Amino acid sequence: MAAAAAEQQQFYLLLGNLLSPDNVVRKQAEETYENIPGQSKITFLLQAIRNTTAAEEARQMAAVLLRRLLSSAFDEVYPALPPDVQTAIKSELLMIIQMETQSSMRKKICDIAAELARNLIDEDGNNQWPEGLKFLFDSVSSQNVGLREAALHIFWNFPGIFGNQQQHYLDVIKRMLVQCMQDQEHPSIRTLSARATAAFILANEHNVALFKHFADLLPGFLQAVNDSCYQNDDSVLKSLVEIADTVPKYLRPHLEATLQLSLKLCGDTSLNNMQRQLALEVIVTLSETAAAMLRKHTNIVAQTIPQMLAMMVDLEEDEDWANADELEDDDFDSNAVAGESALDRMACGLGGKLVLPMIKEHIMQMLQNPDWKYRHAGLMALSAIGEGCHQQMEGILNEIVNFVLLFLQDPHPRVRYAACNAVGQMATDFAPGFQKKFHEKVIAALLQTMEDQGNQRVQAHAAAALINFTEDCPKSLLIPYLDNLVKHLHSIMVLKLQELIQKGTKLVLEQVVTSIASVADTAEEKFVPYYDLFMPSLKHIVENAVQKELRLLRGKTIECISLIGLAVGKEKFMQDASDVMQLLLKTQTDFSDMEDDDPQISYMISAWARMCKILGKEFQQYLPVVMGPLMKTASIKPEVALLDTQDMENMSDDDGWEFVNLGDQQSFGIKTAGLEEKSTACQMLVCYAKELKEGFVEYTEQVVKLMVPLLKFYFHDGVRVAAAESMPLLLECARVRGPEYLTQMWHFMCDALIKAIGTEPDSDVLSEIMHSFAKCIEVMGDGCLNNEHFEELGGILKAKLEEHFKNQELRQVKRQDEDYDEQVEESLQDEDDNDVYILTKVSDILHSIFSSYKEKVLPWFEQLLPLIVNLIVRQHLPQ
Repeated sequence: MAAAAAEQQQFYLLLGNLLSPDNVVRKQAEETYENIPGQSKITFLLQAIRNTTAAEEARQMAAVLLRRLLSSAFDEVYPALPPDVQTAIKSELLMIIQMETQSSMRKKICDIAAELARNLIDEDGNNQWPEGLKFLFDSVSSQNVGLREAALHIFWNFPGIFGNQQQHYLDVIKRMLVQCMQDQEHPSIRTLSARATAAFILANEHNVALFKHFADLLPGFLQAVNDSCYQNDDSVLKSLVEIADTVPKYLRPHLEATLQLSLKLCGDTSLNNMQRQLALEVIVTLSETAAAMLRKHTNIVAQTIPQMLAMMVDLEEDEDWANADELEDDDFDSNAVAGESALDRMACGLGGKLVLPMIKEHIMQMLQNPDWKYRHAGLMALSAIGEGCHQQMEGILNEIVNFVLLFLQDPHPRVRYAACNAVGQMATDFAPGFQKKFHEKVIAALLQTMEDQGNQRVQAHAAAALINFTEDCPKSLLIPYLDNLVKHLHSIMVLKLQELIQKGTKLVLEQVVTSIASVADTAEEKFVPYYDLFMPSLKHIVENAVQKELRLLRGKTIECISLIGLAVGKEKFMQDASDVMQLLLKTQTDFSDMEDDDPQISYMISAWARMCKILGKEFQQYLPVVMGPLMKTASIKPEVALLDTQDMENMSDDDGWEFVNLGDQQSFGIKTAGLEEKSTACQMLVCYAKELKEGFVEYTEQVVKLMVPLLKFYFHDGVRVAAAESMPLLLECARVRGPEYLTQMWHFMCDALIKAIGTEPDSDVLSEIMHSFAKCIEVMGDGCLNNEHFEELGGILKAKLEEHFKNQELRQVKRQDEDYDEQVEESLQDEDDNDVYILTKVSDILHSIFSSYKEKVLPWFEQLLPLIVNLIVRQHLPQ
């Protein structure tokens, strides 16, 4: 007994060390904890939770650890325990919940009970813990508020606790929730029952009959949303956002009330910004998930628009704004950013036909307001709606552009900045029509704005707008302005270089360097006469801008040099090629000292690939230096984590993590840092294989080993596309090694490619994979697929064709829906186009198989024949 007590004492010390701020102590404690056998862990943890005399932090830590243990290692630990121990754990947990006096500790113990219940529902849906259910029923009608809270908390955490008995208990569940929602004395019970209701609806998202049965809980739920917000608790409002996102149809019977409440909360300035933004999020989410349902409530949409615009006016005066040299990241918690993003999403969700007429007058009034904040917000609003209101704005683009250009001369620098933003955004949203119609006015106005010496933020943004304009500008339109553009850009570059040397300011120079690159990229060989004007200064920047704060400038300059090289061609660039290569190589050798988030890395990687395009076969000599860092970047493994709702509460989005809700209280988190760089690096490997062909053969093996698993890299579409594109190119490269090496490589990729065609969730990526597979078959020819391949491929292609017919039927069903309108029809047409595009890729694959195998493949093709015939017949039927 004494030994056990001593061990338990040791365990308390261990719990204390797990909470230690000292990394070394904590790491050591984590290792010790990991090595304790599962059953002992449970005994020690339960003992610590039960011991009310132990330190509060230690008990809470023990509760979190026990929940995690059940969540992550249930099957390894629990079934191996003797039955009496299992029974003891179950009754012990319920006992502790009833004894516990401290509310946050009781919640943590309820989380353990919910986790245990989740794992004790067997394959057939039987709940193996009937005492747990009995405890729920007894507690929910108990006089003790703490126990009522406990029952609701367990049900909220695991709404599937009734297993296959749910239908049987449905009325009881409903009664229990209604009763708790009407508890006037205890706001905490009302809040918890509302959250539990939402969790239950979300857990049954496909059960439409249940929505109807539970529809009369909505008014009470909305009341709880309202009340909890004024008690500074936004948890129920967050539940409403989840419902709007996942099961908007549940809200239909009380949609008007839901929208009115959201509108009221959004407009109430006594609430904090986060709550007001969440209330707006309900309406915006519905405009994405139930657009047709929302379009019927035009009065609410019309009232929501001024709310968003009012948020966009919520800007702060900032003395130092005009000449700040560092671009601070947008403050994503600010009302102005939230309002702008909401407007953008709503315009895309509901469509311009509804939104533009409603917003046009508001924006016009704002632009005439003497307060700069309103003019700024009006211009930012115009930028935000361009994508969603594309069709409707096109008709009146002329008056919009003329009006916006006036604001490039506004007395307030932040309004001029917003005008640059609107011009840049329209240049992207309405390209190339925008460039064709307005080239003369826009280029002149932007060049003039770039001369705004006293306000470098405005200068830099005018240069950024010019980049957007030239990127999508047809070459023939740009040529007449080339002389004037180059003259301006050169004089600003010279001026800003002096400022960099004298004052260390770099913001405008960073943008101007990219503007030069963009102009060269569009002008191509027409840029040759200006080459000598820029190249010496650009090389000078790369040589001398070595301080940490100039990393971005240096990266952008490297990009600019390589784009100019590509534009003017090998002959002209050769005079500097070796200098530039030496500069790049020097940077490359310092590559290993660069921090992972160094912005130069991705610029370097892209510049190497451009140099490869310029130099062709002569680039091969540099591969040994380039490939190491490139492979390292292409091999970045993102940090990922599986978290449950409790862990999520301690995480925030702003430390570079993004989360996807997987349902059942689980979320998947990924740290996004490095993903873009990884994607760029993979695209560059594709570029080398394409440009160098057999010159790349030395690297084909390591690249194919990297790329094949990346067909399943679901964190980033660009990586999967690059992996697919690389396959046929790598086969081409490997050809010189002879048929045996080639066949080995094909065997390494073939299965993975076929599987990817079957499992790829994104239609754009899928079409790339299918296209690459067809290309590979063309390279490999007759005999490259064995019987298993044919069987698997036949099944997948058949499924793709059947899916097309099924989707067509689903679209017909949607046309019968009560919310069907012409915008729904437009999106159904888009879906149909997507489907048809995939069918063209099916035909690419069939084409390549036929041309390789000829008539030998006909018996295999017969399984697809009826579906193909059906396609032909359907195309000729009247719709």
